[in-house]
Amino acid sequence: MFRILFVLFVIIPIIEIAVLMQVGAWLGAWPTIAIVVITAWLGAKNVKQQGIATLQSVQTKMANGEAPSDEIVAGLLLLVAGVLLVTPGFVTDFFGLSLLIPQVRKTLIKAVQSQLTAAAVTQSQSFSFHHQTSFHQSEIERDKQPGNNQGQTIEGEFERKD
Repeated sequence: MFRILFVLFVIIPIIEIAVLMQVGAWLGAWPTIAIVVITAWLGAKNVKQQGIATLQSVQTKMANGEAPSDEIVAGLLLLVAGVLLVTPGFVTDFFGLSLLIPQVRKTLIKAVQSQLTAAAVTQSQSFSFHHQTSFHQSEIERDKQPGNNQGQTIEGEFERKD
């Protein structure tokens, strides 16, 4: 976790400052500032439009009784894109704009969902194993008690007649 925070709050700002200085030296200060402001404004506008479309898609799927899992992940990616686009700099703008491309988002949605599915399967298998182990251990402990006949299995058939 420390590495991720270090990259987010130290490395990326240093890269952004270096790129801004290079572009500022090449174009000048005011054109560089204008480009940063324009990309933030256009990015926020596009994020808003695509976010509204995603929200409408979520509502449609929920009305049809379907799970809107793709749209939820797409909404989170659009949120990340908005944050990246509003952050001053060219590197974050590049990543934010790339998240606004539908094909890039679809690829990331599939990757995120496969990770979530794998994590859910692993967690359910882990829960099942621990649950069965603890239940089995409690049965063994109960059966060890003297005079306890509850550990015996009685086989038979059952038919309900109403």
